[in-house]
Formats: sequence, C-alpha cells, structure tokens
Amino acid sequence: MNSQILIRPDYRKDEEKNEWVIYHRWELHYDRYEYTPENVEIVSNAIRDKLTPKMLSTKYREENRTNPLFGHCYHSTQALYYFMDTDNLAPHSGRDHRGIIHWWLKDKNEIIDVTEDSYDANNLPPYDVGKKSKWFGWKERVHKRTLELMNSVQPTSQLMSVNLS
Repeated sequence: MNSQILIRPDYRKDEEKNEWVIYHRWELHYDRYEYTPENVEIVSNAIRDKLTPKMLSTKYREENRTNPLFGHCYHSTQALYYFMDTDNLAPHSGRDHRGIIHWWLKDKNEIIDVTEDSYDANNLPPYDVGKKSKWFGWKERVHKRTLELMNSVQPTSQLMSVNLS
C-alpha cells in the first residue's frame, strides 16, 4: 500500500484583498491500494457496505429507500478513484433515461462502476452517452462526503480538520 494525504481546502472571500483564500482544510491520511482486479472488487464491495442514506442529498433519499445504491454514484466513484494506486482511471459521467447524471470510472475501454447495480435490465446505466468528466465542485475539490466515506472504508485512515487562520 501507498500512503497518501488527500486535501480538501475550504475557501472564504478576503474582502480587503478581494480574493478567495483558504482558511481551513480537511486532510485524509490514507493508504492507496495496488490497482488489480481483485483490489477493485474488494474496495468496491467495502465502499458499497459503508453507504448510508445520510450521505445523500435530500432529493435522492426517497428512491434510495427501495434502491440502496441510488444516489451514491458520485462519492463512491470518487472514493474508488482515490483509493486505487494508478493513473489509468478516468472519471466519466452521463445522463440516464431520467436525466439524472450517473458516474463511473474507465480504464481504456473497461468500465468500473461501483453503483452499477442501482440500474436494472430495463434501465441501463448511460455508458453509451457518457464521456470523460471533471469532478464536480469549485476547483474540482474532493467532496467532503467522499473523504468521510473513504475514512469509514479504511479504519486505519485519519480524517483531520485543520484551521489555517
């Protein structure tokens, strides 16, 4: 395993300088896993085991009651991306039949989708319309939900709050 620190900076506006400054950050100290098919499966299963409705935006919670993977694609995909020790993975997204954006990873032509089972044979994931995507959020910061999920998946990791001001 390869030790890493994943940082999520928090910004606020400095009115005097009229610029955004980092005043706080979240740091996740964790280990990356060797990128093998076995580890992708093991880590994907560990991620799925730690998903809870509390991780979801309110708009996804109702459907999540009957479809426990629904709404978890973004933070699950981002967690797997950061856990794997490789530069071969790229995030992809596409709108499904309902107009909801779904996320997965690709390694060349291989699709790696942690929450693929949120779809069924009648409603397939939107791989055919998906494309390589940048992470959501300002400056493509890692999401706090992703850090919390990774911390719960890997008991030896440490999530720390660091005040800078």
